[in-house]
Amino acid sequence: MRILVVEDQQKVAQFIVRGLREERFAVDHASTGTEGLSMARVGEYDALILDIMLPGKNGFEVVSELRAASVTTPVLMLTAKVRVEDRVRGLDAGADDYLVKPFAFAELLARVRALIRRHERDVPAPMVVGDLTLDPIGHGVTRGGQRVELTAKEYSVLEFLMRNRGRVVTRTSMVEHVWDMHFDSDTNLVDVYIRHLRAKLDDPFPAKLIHTVRGVGYVIKEQ
Repeated sequence: MRILVVEDQQKVAQFIVRGLREERFAVDHASTGTEGLSMARVGEYDALILDIMLPGKNGFEVVSELRAASVTTPVLMLTAKVRVEDRVRGLDAGADDYLVKPFAFAELLARVRALIRRHERDVPAPMVVGDLTLDPIGHGVTRGGQRVELTAKEYSVLEFLMRNRGRVVTRTSMVEHVWDMHFDSDTNLVDVYIRHLRAKLDDPFPAKLIHTVRGVGYVIKEQ
C-alpha cells in the first residue's frame, strides 16, 4: 500500500516515514502544501497524512481542493491545535480523521489502517485466488493450507497482485504502489520479486497462479 505524508517538520516527517516503511508501506513525502496537493492529485495513494500548518497551502486548503477535484483518498490530518473549531473545520473540508501532536506512532498506524479498511470495505478479507489466501489484517499467506513465509516486499507485491486479481497489472503500476516515487522504474527488480514469489507460491504446486502477459506485466488468476 502507498501513503503520502505531507509534513514540513523534518524530524516529524522522518519519524512517520521511517515507521510506515517498517510496516511495509510505500511512502512518499512532500514538505509543502502545494507540493502535497500536486502529488495527491496525480498519484494513486491508499491514504494521505496531512499536517495543517504547512508552507504554501495549509492542510485545510489542500484537503478542500482535493475533494473539489473528486479525489477520495482518505485523509488523516495532523495538528498541534486542540480547539474543537479547528477539528470541525478540517472534517468539514473533507478530512476523515484527526490526530493531535504529539502522538504515539502506534496510534497513527492504527488510525491509518482503520481509514484504509473503511475506504476499501468492498474488498473482501481475506483475499483468495484458488487455494492461495492472503489475510491483509494478519499479514498471513497460505497456499493449499500451508503457511508461506514472505519478506515484507514480497508480501507487498503479492498483495497488490491479489487486490487486482484477474486483471493485468503493469510493472510501472506495481512500482508506484509497492515502492516510492523515487524508485527507478527501469530496473528489473519487479521481475526479480515475481520470480521469488513464483519459487515460493507456484513452483511447489501443480497449478500456477502468477502469469506473465508479455510486453505488459503480470496477472494472478486460476488457469
